[in-house]
Amino acid sequence: QVQLVESGGGLVQPGGSLRLSCAASGSIFRIYGMAWYRQAPGKQRELVAFITSGGTTNYKDSAKGRFTISRDNAKNTVYLQMNSLKPEDTAVYYCNADISSSDYGIIDNYWGQGTQVTVSS
Repeated sequence: QVQLVESGGGLVQPGGSLRLSCAASGSIFRIYGMAWYRQAPGKQRELVAFITSGGTTNYKDSAKGRFTISRDNAKNTVYLQMNSLKPEDTAVYYCNADISSSDYGIIDNYWGQGTQVTVSS
């Protein structure tokens, strides 16, 4: 079994920064794409940032220039550095990853439990 555990959320003032972390553990053979999603109250879950196993990144338009996704493959961990935070960034942030547990080629998709980010003065 595989688990994704997020950390780093909290309350921050507008213009502030937070760094989210998500560590994968368990029966891991290889981690493919990793991503951060968020879901605000009353809204659908949306993709914020994505990073391939080779380090190629992609961002939601509103995150470009403010957020940076990165990963440490040795630690099976993905990060989201969030700068210049705005009240509209308030949401539960979820980690997501495509992981295989063996070399048979079966890739499963996993979600973390979520971490709350609140941007407010």
